[in-house]
Amino acid sequence: MSWPIAIVLIVMLVIGGGVLRSRYNAMSGHATDADGNPVGPAGPSPREAELENEVEQMRERIAVLEKIATEDREAKRISREIDELRKD
Repeated sequence: MSWPIAIVLIVMLVIGGGVLRSRYNAMSGHATDADGNPVGPAGPSPREAELENEVEQMRERIAVLEKIATEDREAKRISREIDELRKD
């Protein structure tokens, strides 16, 4: 094998390795900029932030409902108040 063919083969191997590495990184979510520096995630989308806010509000509501359900005296008092409101 002559040395020009060897150089061409080495260049082809380096290029192929770079393509495979880029493909692997893209499939696993590792993004890089043009200089090869890692780029962090862009952050949650507005929809994700909205859903997280909604989940937090639901958790607060569930906590209130659990508190009402577990406090026997409060539950009875609320039940009486509801019954009194129904009479009106």
